[in-house]
Amino acid sequence: MTAREYHDLTKHSYESVRRNPHSLDWANQPLGFKIYPTLEPIPLPREFSATATERLRLEDLARLLYFSAGITKRRAYPGGEILFRAAACTGALYEIELYVVCGGAPSMPDLPAGVYHFGPGDFALRRLREGDFRGAVAGAPAAPLLLIASGTYWRNAWKYQARTYRHFGWDNGTIHANLLAVAAALGLEARLCCGFVDEQVNRLLGLDTDREVALTVLALGTSASPPAPPEAPPIHFETVPLSKQEVDYPAMREMHQASSLGSLEEVVAWRGELPTARPRAESLPGEPIEQVILRRGSTRRFARHPITLTELRTILDQAAAGGGFLADFAKLNELYLIVNAVEGLEAGAYFHHAAGGALEPLALGDFRRLAAHLGLDQDLPGDAAAAVFFLADLNHVLGRYGNRGYRAVQLEAGILGGRMYLAAYAQRLGATGLTFYDDDVTGFFSPHAAGKSAIFLMAIGHPARRKP
Repeated sequence: MTAREYHDLTKHSYESVRRNPHSLDWANQPLGFKIYPTLEPIPLPREFSATATERLRLEDLARLLYFSAGITKRRAYPGGEILFRAAACTGALYEIELYVVCGGAPSMPDLPAGVYHFGPGDFALRRLREGDFRGAVAGAPAAPLLLIASGTYWRNAWKYQARTYRHFGWDNGTIHANLLAVAAALGLEARLCCGFVDEQVNRLLGLDTDREVALTVLALGTSASPPAPPEAPPIHFETVPLSKQEVDYPAMREMHQASSLGSLEEVVAWRGELPTARPRAESLPGEPIEQVILRRGSTRRFARHPITLTELRTILDQAAAGGGFLADFAKLNELYLIVNAVEGLEAGAYFHHAAGGALEPLALGDFRRLAAHLGLDQDLPGDAAAAVFFLADLNHVLGRYGNRGYRAVQLEAGILGGRMYLAAYAQRLGATGLTFYDDDVTGFFSPHAAGKSAIFLMAIGHPARRKP
């Protein structure tokens, strides 16, 4: 299955959503954590100092993990407790896992060289391999620390079925938006790799690739080239089953296989002349990034109050710049808006020019009801001050990057959406990511968007106060 076939297969339309007989089997809901019952936990520090050092510390790693994938809020309800994580996730299902590949001393002296899994449930690491395996991730930049993100199919497909492979990009992207922001606050250079040898990384982590697959590698800090890695025999540690039974959606695995790279030569050819630097975004207004992340949520209702044009531009600039990080793919998404209530800007449909930030009007008028319809007939994008649609020319993306370009375009949308989350909450506004009727979005913004595909949707505005 090619990426284009997968994309077309998983499109939403008014008819397809209503024809789908799928319902949630609450008795079979998957666990929210990957649990290794036989491995000893290595607790992570829970207090973070404000001082920076030349060397990476375990405290720095803990800060990165907590503010990207840690549990930041707990809410009790009559049947139990809801755990909220630092980054937004579709359906709050948290299918993205993080692994640490560490070189140890001298660049990171307080964590022995090894491969570790991060467990948000008890905020601890568990060691999967001993030794310096950074060199086993072929093509990754030289760095004292590599963070590898994986996606677990069933944990998200329980609700979203075959569309989960799109969500891998979105949910991994929001985590990386936080990672990149915290890394910048720590003064760490961050380089994101979407291109790597899939089988090599999956084997290093001991993944059952019918259920879980590596998605990205994030190199943090700079160092000399790592030594040749030790032998990495297969590992098969016991894990707790996610649920009583799992439903397989072969289209996702076929999509992943079609976009996999099999050698370092393929990785180099895929990247071409990249990695490339993104333009650096201005610093977020307000308090330190960690405080913004702790306050962030996913707005469930918007008040129909206007935001200022300055507030909107701050949010758009964060997405257009992409955070100033290094990546091994070029910028792929473009922003289209339905503006409902922005002071100093007439209501209507707009295209955002990334270079310079100009908003080009495409059609003026009140499109609140249409915004709600495009957002899967949900009130949120209609009530929001603005609905921001991410569109991409998939023909160009797949022509340049092949099937793996589909991973990159979804990942980038998640990162840029995550930046918009942070920019909104830094200004005491609200935001939420949404799904959409694919072809209806393209049709509405055409002829300007003709030939492009809808990738993601963010609604931003003033959150409505909860009723007592």
